[in-house]
Amino acid sequence: MAAVGAGGSTATAGPGAVSTVSLEPGTASAAHRRLKYISLAVLVVQNASLILSIRYARTLPGDRFFATTAVVMAEVLKGFTCLLLLFAQKRGNVKHLILFLHEAVLVQYVDTLKLAVPSLIYTLQNNLQYVAISNLPAATFQVTYQLKILTTALFSVLMLNRSLSRLQWASLLLLFTGVAIVQAQQAGGGSPRPLDQNPGAGLAAVVASCLSSGFAGVYFEKILKGSSGSVWLRNLQLGLFGTALGLVGLWWAEGTAVAHRGFFFGYTPAVWGVVLNQAFGGLLVAVVVKYADNILKGFATSLSIVLSTVASIRLFGFHLDPLFALGAGLVIGAVYLYSLPRSAKAIASASASAAASGPCIHQQPPGQPPPPQLSSHRGDLVTEPFLPKLLTKVKGS
Repeated sequence: MAAVGAGGSTATAGPGAVSTVSLEPGTASAAHRRLKYISLAVLVVQNASLILSIRYARTLPGDRFFATTAVVMAEVLKGFTCLLLLFAQKRGNVKHLILFLHEAVLVQYVDTLKLAVPSLIYTLQNNLQYVAISNLPAATFQVTYQLKILTTALFSVLMLNRSLSRLQWASLLLLFTGVAIVQAQQAGGGSPRPLDQNPGAGLAAVVASCLSSGFAGVYFEKILKGSSGSVWLRNLQLGLFGTALGLVGLWWAEGTAVAHRGFFFGYTPAVWGVVLNQAFGGLLVAVVVKYADNILKGFATSLSIVLSTVASIRLFGFHLDPLFALGAGLVIGAVYLYSLPRSAKAIASASASAAASGPCIHQQPPGQPPPPQLSSHRGDLVTEPFLPKLLTKVKGS
């Protein structure tokens, strides 16, 4: 069994020995490019397919499923999957797994309790996304949801004392302008919509979701600085809290209806597809996202917007007019500009400014690249769009 290690080396396990074989530079470079392209494809498909599948399932004729039950089921499946992965890491030894979980979850209960707040916010965010996508066209939601970049940037400045370059501030202004144009097009009735959809409620839900996403991602990074927990352990802990909080939300919002009609009322293959996409799609992205740099992530977001728009035209009869195209184009450009790496001069200037104002544990040392950009999906310490509750090692996978 071979594993690719740092520096492009491959460790091959043989009988009684482990040998390390260095790859040729060209081979290592080609393998790295393939991984980046695979990462790009996974990010694009997951980002677009989750929104499109939710929109499709929520607009199908017939009985409508309870969104709160789908949120709970996704948490249960993610938690159970992470438990199985931890079990595999312990080589199938139940005793070792129990001792590990007792130590990590109960003995180190302070670290566990730290996850209660982000878990609560992510559970709220997941429910808000259902409300937003049920009331907005998939393409409009995809564009508007990029406001999470703006909210995450603002919270990172306020909570982590990070600095943004002039280009990044300009891109955030461009992003806000693009979203405003798209919403103006939506308010003007650019596309026909079913009578049971409320664009105002959809906009309020997506803005609240962006605010919660930005705060939760930055708060999650702040409280877990220096934490040694693995991605699967963190997701298991988040799943435990998410399931419990999701059940509370279900009881509060739709408890009577669920008790009368049943937990799985309205579930169809399309609904199960949404649940599985939420549960496993995000975990898959947590695995591949470490191979994607910020530019690739920005490019993936841009492609997701294009893919969602094209699919919405074919699947939902979405009308693409010049105003929407202008707003979406500004958002795509803003996402790309924001993801560009900062120059060495800008990094040195930010470091000097921080040194003048006093030491800060979150400040980046001179000569090193800036910290990874946070977006909507959770991380240890980077979150990706539409990955509620995902950890990556850098936010780490």
